[in-house]
Amino acid sequence: MAIEKAVFGAGCFWGVEARFSEMSGVLDTAVGYEGGELEHPTYKEVCTDRTGHAEVVEVTFDPSRLSYETLLDTFFSLHDPTQINRQGPDWGSQYRSAIFTNSEEQYRQACSKIADLNASGAYRQRIATQVQPSTTFWKAEEYHQRYLEKRGMVSCHI
Repeated sequence: MAIEKAVFGAGCFWGVEARFSEMSGVLDTAVGYEGGELEHPTYKEVCTDRTGHAEVVEVTFDPSRLSYETLLDTFFSLHDPTQINRQGPDWGSQYRSAIFTNSEEQYRQACSKIADLNASGAYRQRIATQVQPSTTFWKAEEYHQRYLEKRGMVSCHI
């Protein structure tokens, strides 16, 4: 079985992880940080808004059961991709809307989806989501993994 990984930043990673983990074809999720300069960043460091990292969810999925395009559709439905460096009550570059791609095909599909959404007028403003090749995914501390599930919660403010 071929598996793939997809990485999405859509604000606070707890609720985003919870939603992706419910999807049929998702094999695993992990929350973490990507896109910054500091190696092995901690949550406390990322929250200073000085490391350059975004809070992200790494989704491991079976592409024979779940397409990357469906993951993109879910990503865009989970947050407001027109906001810059914030989602809901959370603000700072760590909460930016971002897609970190793991292949040329993912990059092409993500850029195409954004162009289609902008052309459709689905949002009142242009999409601000950053699309860039994945660098290093740094897994967040264990207490952040499946955070809502561990607390018997099904969602947060997203």
